[in-house]
Amino acid sequence: MELGVVGTELFNMGFRLLGVRHIFDVTDEVTPRQAVEAALKVKEVGVLVIHDDEWVQLPEGLRNSLSNSVQPTVIAIGAQMDETLKDRIRTAVGVDLWK
Repeated sequence: MELGVVGTELFNMGFRLLGVRHIFDVTDEVTPRQAVEAALKVKEVGVLVIHDDEWVQLPEGLRNSLSNSVQPTVIAIGAQMDETLKDRIRTAVGVDLWK
């Protein structure tokens, strides 16, 4: 199981430096939805990190599907985060990391 990352080139740069191989850049030509769909096609990706700016641009149906996804597990990070993802992380870790 490997890590995949969806976000702008600036967001993804740190993950590239860490050696993450599955990077999906959102650009003027590639929408967040297209980047996520490309990431979902990579079977090795078990955890998909997406910047919350791109997360909120996804259609609601896709966000709901990703929120309930086990393979890959999708985690939005950034300045803000969807409450359902916070709940999933709280359940998985066993503690509330935001308190």
